[in-house]
Amino acid sequence: TNDGLSDSQRLEWDSTYKKVMNERIRHAGYGQDSHMAIDYELLLSYGVNGIIARIEQYEKDCTPEQADFYNAAKTCLEAVIKHSENYASFAERLADQEKDKDRKNELYIIANICKNVPANPAKSFYEAVQSVHFITYCLSLDPFRNAQQFQLGHPDRYLLPFYEKDIQNSEITKEQAQLLLDCLGIQINMRVPNGLSSGYMVGGRDENGNIVANDLTKMLMQVIDDIRLVYPSVGLCYTNGMSEEYTAMACEILSHGRSHPAIFNDDVISKGLREYGVPDKDCHNYIHSTCVEITPVAASNVWVASPYTNMAQLLLDTMDREYQSFDEHLAAIFNLLDERIEQNFINENATRKKRSENSVKPLLSCFVNECLARGIDIERGGAKYNWIMPSFVGMANLVDSLFVLKKIVYESKEYTVPALKEILDRNFEGNEALRLRLLNDIPKYGNNVDEIDGYFEIIIGHIISECKKYNGLHSNGNLIPSVFCWVMHEMFGRQTSATPDGRLAGFPLGDGSGPCQGREMNGPTASILSSTKWDHHELIGGV
Repeated sequence: TNDGLSDSQRLEWDSTYKKVMNERIRHAGYGQDSHMAIDYELLLSYGVNGIIARIEQYEKDCTPEQADFYNAAKTCLEAVIKHSENYASFAERLADQEKDKDRKNELYIIANICKNVPANPAKSFYEAVQSVHFITYCLSLDPFRNAQQFQLGHPDRYLLPFYEKDIQNSEITKEQAQLLLDCLGIQINMRVPNGLSSGYMVGGRDENGNIVANDLTKMLMQVIDDIRLVYPSVGLCYTNGMSEEYTAMACEILSHGRSHPAIFNDDVISKGLREYGVPDKDCHNYIHSTCVEITPVAASNVWVASPYTNMAQLLLDTMDREYQSFDEHLAAIFNLLDERIEQNFINENATRKKRSENSVKPLLSCFVNECLARGIDIERGGAKYNWIMPSFVGMANLVDSLFVLKKIVYESKEYTVPALKEILDRNFEGNEALRLRLLNDIPKYGNNVDEIDGYFEIIIGHIISECKKYNGLHSNGNLIPSVFCWVMHEMFGRQTSATPDGRLAGFPLGDGSGPCQGREMNGPTASILSSTKWDHHELIGGV
């Protein structure tokens, strides 16, 4: 903003820098930001000054282009230190004015902590929590992009040594540590606008395959119950062999009406990450990007939900003619789907190319593995993983509609495809009895009916196979599919006419990988069985 600029500085901004900024933004394109977790272990072990020292070592043998990147990175890191020092100075000024002795002492402690971290390695649990918050806050300051959704990775791993040391040395109590974690959760709410998502994960297995289950695992879940705010969005990574006390605690918190913790299957996710080339030592170190999109911690420039595809509309787009058989009709849908996947991939790569030409993120690049070692900004392919994750919305509508077509068009031959399409175009006007029959009398996905559930598996298998054909602009640029929706099931539904499953025009599509709304007529167990008959592990983009 222009706040605090002198008249001459404001003139310089308006005449020069503002124009350059607007040009760069205009050409940078869209794409994803902040759906990731940075290398917090690097931050806590080295501090910002230690990272600057590493950069200076890289500078001794680098190209001119790398030198520009390193110089920008150091400038940003130095700004972080200065910003923290400003907070320290402000806390000291408040302390000098404070009459209450306890509050005065607290403010001096805050000032001293801000003087040390994130500039230097953290020495205590309090400093570690402050350092994690402050660097994430600085990364979120980008005013030109929606960069507020950085996740905090796995704090029950990287904060544990500080917690155990301070507890052992009586430097902190468990209650004081819980309060700091609660404050960290509150800060996420102050940093991230409502309607987005930001949090962390706990549990799972570490790089050696050992189960992570400790005091912090519970305390970081307890934050949800303590502060009862929109964030943090917490994921519990469940793995076979984990003590039931952790899942019991998660369920207890959920029973209080909270929406978290969400429970993720660490065994399936780690298998999927290995499928896409993540080594064993890293395959348990992932984050749920915002909702369910799985990305490796500290090494990702992954574009999640890029883009969404309306699966119900794909079916409607094929209903303009007759087909000789159900299999021929299904093949037509797959052909159209393949074209859509290819075109979307081309579009996403084109956007990435614009971003790489017109955008840099030197501060973020300091905390994403391989960027500094390679001397390449994250926007230009420096990260280890550069996946693109398209999401396919309305899968259950497509499956249910296919089954309807199979029954009333290709088996009983009561309707032709064009005749049924004409009824759909009129939103079932004058055909309410038919609509109710299609909706209620023909079985639906989500009720543990093998024949119907099998079509979900067939479609998913085709999507996975097709996505494997593509690799993006940067290295490790795999196209990795997902089946989730965020808000897109409502948006697509509003734009989509009536469908053969009995859904009226404008009604939301199915929300994710489970059955459509209200169609699980045989109870939640049957719904779960339907939703887990097909293999999830290659859908690392999110289920």
